[in-house]
Amino acid sequence: MTASGTYLYNPSLGELTLYAFNLCGIRNTELQQEHMESARMASNLLLGRWSSQGVNLWMVNQQTIPLVAGTSTYNVPANNIVMLDTYIRTTDSAGNSVDRLILPVSRSEYASYPNKAQQGFPTTYWQDRLISSTVTLWPVPDGSQTSLVYYQVCQIDDANFSNGQTVNVPVYFLEAFAYGLGQRLATMWAPEKAIGIKALADEAYQIAAMQNVETSAFYISPGISGYYRT
Repeated sequence: MTASGTYLYNPSLGELTLYAFNLCGIRNTELQQEHMESARMASNLLLGRWSSQGVNLWMVNQQTIPLVAGTSTYNVPANNIVMLDTYIRTTDSAGNSVDRLILPVSRSEYASYPNKAQQGFPTTYWQDRLISSTVTLWPVPDGSQTSLVYYQVCQIDDANFSNGQTVNVPVYFLEAFAYGLGQRLATMWAPEKAIGIKALADEAYQIAAMQNVETSAFYISPGISGYYRT
C-alpha cells in the first residue's frame, strides 16, 4: 500500500455546501438558488461565531503601528477581533530593537487616570472595541519609542462561492465546518434532522478545538513573599 504523499486536500465552499445539504437528506440535483443563498449566509454566520468563540491560532498575526510623540490613540485594522500580546519597541544605541511588554487595562481603569496627557514610556493600553476599534496608550509616547507591536486575532475571511473559493480554516476544522453548516441548513430545510446533526457538529468542533492550542508548558507558582518578615 502506498500513501498519496500529498497534503493538498482543501475542498471549496461549494463542495462543502453540497456535503452539508447531503447531511440534511437533500440531493445535489434538488438544490435551487434559494438553497445556495441560505448556505452562503449560514457559512458566514458560522465563521463569525468561530471568530468570537476563541483564539483561532491560524488567524493570529502580528501588527506594527509607528508611534508619534504626544499621540495616545491609534487605529487598529478593521478585521481585528481582539489584541493579544502587546509590546513597545525601542532602538538601542547599536540600532538593535528592544521590546518591552505592556499590559491591557479596562475602560474604567483608564478613566481613573488623572492625567491622560502625561508623556513617558507607555506601560498600559486600552483597546476601545468599537466597530472601528482603537488602542490608547498610557503614558502617552514621548518620542523615544519607535512602534507599538502586537499580536491580534483576526476575523476569519468571508466565505464566497465564486471561482471555487475555499474556506479559510485548517484541514482539522473542515469536518467541524461541514457539520456546523449542515446543522444550520437543517434548521431551515430539514428540521427533523437538525438535532442529530447538531450533536455531530458539537463533537467535531470540540475535537478540532483541542488541537487549536499552543503546546508550550504552563507553570503556576504561589506568591509566598508575604509569608516572611524582613
